[in-house]
Amino acid sequence: MNQKSTIVPELKERQRWMRVLAMAPVTALEDAWQALDDRPDYTLLRAPEVGSAMVRARAGGSGGQFNMGEMTVTRCVVRLSNGTAGHAYVAGRDKRKTELAAAFDAILQGEDRRIELLPSLIVPLENKQQTHRHIRAQKVQATRVNFFTMVRGDNQR
Repeated sequence: MNQKSTIVPELKERQRWMRVLAMAPVTALEDAWQALDDRPDYTLLRAPEVGSAMVRARAGGSGGQFNMGEMTVTRCVVRLSNGTAGHAYVAGRDKRKTELAAAFDAILQGEDRRIELLPSLIVPLENKQQTHRHIRAQKVQATRVNFFTMVRGDNQR
């Protein structure tokens, strides 16, 4: 059974904003936090902590999995005064970014704030990230080298 088909739309939406927040620059999150009219109080359930995670890859993109290496990850869990918990896992060692991402995750779980923050924060960040990925893909494509072999007459048997 395909796992993606069983994910409820609300969870997919949350995964989307968590991904966008995790990939956003800390300056963008800090600016958005300072721009909030009524910043909620929160407590740290799990203070930002740095650890490592194993990155797995597939040979040729579709072959067997192998352990490619480890990467640094920072995680954080916050709880708003209304009891909502926000989580964040961010690549790298930026503890402030991870704390802000967790706080925004908690805030976005409330429908009233979600209606406000999705178009003003998440969508613009997501658009910038997509543009950046597109530009990077174009640069990679422009420098791509396609290797091929030719059968030479002296190699035939």
